[in-house]
Amino acid sequence: MNDLFLLADGADKAAGVFFGLGAFALILAIVLGLFWLWALIDALTNPTLDGTMKVVWACVIFFLPFLGALAYVFIGRRAK
Repeated sequence: MNDLFLLADGADKAAGVFFGLGAFALILAIVLGLFWLWALIDALTNPTLDGTMKVVWACVIFFLPFLGALAYVFIGRRAK
């Protein structure tokens, strides 16, 4: 009987870790989604890019969500 309580205590700790990681993943997904959306909007409204480059960067950001947004921030925003 005592083993049953120890097993339940371990399950509660495991559930806490699992849900804690889920909350972290949700927050991370929201932050990355907002970063992706910002990069997409910035690429489309960047006055230093011509029309063709805006479309190219928008496609890169759209089809390669996180990597495209990072590439835009480090390469596309600096291209003047």
